[in-house]
Amino acid sequence: MIKVSVLYPNTPDATFDTDYFLNSHIPLMQSKLGAACKGVELELGLAGVQPGEPPSYIAMGHLHFESVGAFEAAFGPHAESLLADIPNYTNTQPVFQVSEVRI
Repeated sequence: MIKVSVLYPNTPDATFDTDYFLNSHIPLMQSKLGAACKGVELELGLAGVQPGEPPSYIAMGHLHFESVGAFEAAFGPHAESLLADIPNYTNTQPVFQVSEVRI
């Protein structure tokens, strides 16, 4: 199993429209990625490690796939339209990471 993480940095002017993300972007992704996407998660940053410290990321989205190949096959044909939707819910430049899930 792999996890594709999309990390939205928490800058002083960062915005993230949770309602749009949950009600428009996620359904769009699910319709494009189909059964290859095994799960979706959204985490909203609350705080940093130290008291009063802001979170490093305003939000983090995660997608689960059986393999890197499954992700590439599902995402590749729709990458342009999915990435083009990002400005509709955030003004940040997301950071992407693909990870192997061990536990």
